[in-house]
Amino acid sequence: MASFSQFGSDLYTGKRSYDIVGRRRTWYLIAIVAIVVSLVVPWLRGGYQLGIEFTGGSEFTISDVATTNQSIATDTVEKIVPEGIPRVSQLGQHGIRVQTAQLTDRQTTEVQDALAKAYDVPDSQVASTYIGATWGADVLAQAVRGLVIFLALAAIVMALYFRTWKMSVSAMVALLHDLLITAGVYGIVGLEVTPAAVIGFLTILGYSLYDTVVVFDKVRENTSQESHRTFKQSVNLAVNQTLVRSINTSVVALLPVAAILFIGSYVLGAGTLRDISLALFIGIIVGTYSTIFIASPMYAHLRENEPKIKQADAKKEQAAAKRQQQVDAAAGV
Repeated sequence: MASFSQFGSDLYTGKRSYDIVGRRRTWYLIAIVAIVVSLVVPWLRGGYQLGIEFTGGSEFTISDVATTNQSIATDTVEKIVPEGIPRVSQLGQHGIRVQTAQLTDRQTTEVQDALAKAYDVPDSQVASTYIGATWGADVLAQAVRGLVIFLALAAIVMALYFRTWKMSVSAMVALLHDLLITAGVYGIVGLEVTPAAVIGFLTILGYSLYDTVVVFDKVRENTSQESHRTFKQSVNLAVNQTLVRSINTSVVALLPVAAILFIGSYVLGAGTLRDISLALFIGIIVGTYSTIFIASPMYAHLRENEPKIKQADAKKEQAAAKRQQQVDAAAGV
């Protein structure tokens, strides 16, 4: 613990430093590759697997089953609705969930009775619900609208708070990076996108934005002070100074989220808990990366060619070169 504290102290004072901003091309390349994979692979797999809340359909929940063999449910449904492709998943240790396209009342009753017989449970332990496609489409539209409004408001507030649109643009690029990769993981693995997952997506955007604002506050503080460092060096120092804090915050946030994910998935079988915590778990990791390796380097990239900053950096580089010459001369080099 003491060595880690010393590590953080060295980063803060500049005694130890990692050239994060200077290697921005590497981070950009990693981000571009990750985004391309996140977009292409789900498309090759046939798109995202949207939950029944978005697409509409019928859902059956079988509780207290003696076996969680999912093929039993698949075969049972396909005998009654041959054209249907049921999606079957396990709920907790003693539950089965079956989702199909929207069925008629007669088909719903037949499937409900057949599932009760197949799993040897009373009819009362097979619950059925259905969601209309119109309602699902409305939910999806509302989710997209909420996302757009959130990003627009966040961009405006950041531009006003930091008094520069370039910080706002950098933060928004980092947020889009987080959203695309987190959603891409869902598409690549074939996880179901539910309203709970969408809530998780919006939550991680808020987390990532908070982390970015903290780093940008330090960037503004460093770049507004007179020092011998160039603009890029001042931004890099700010990233190093907040590096340990970002890591600690992420680890502390991941521990309870991982606990909720485990409990929701394997203990309680609560789909809502699982979907929200899974999105949070992926998003916190991706958001930490974007704050450190995308947002700050991009801000330095956007501003380093401004005439005023370019002129100031040139003077500082000349002064640094002169100081080095004096040191070399004193050492007899």
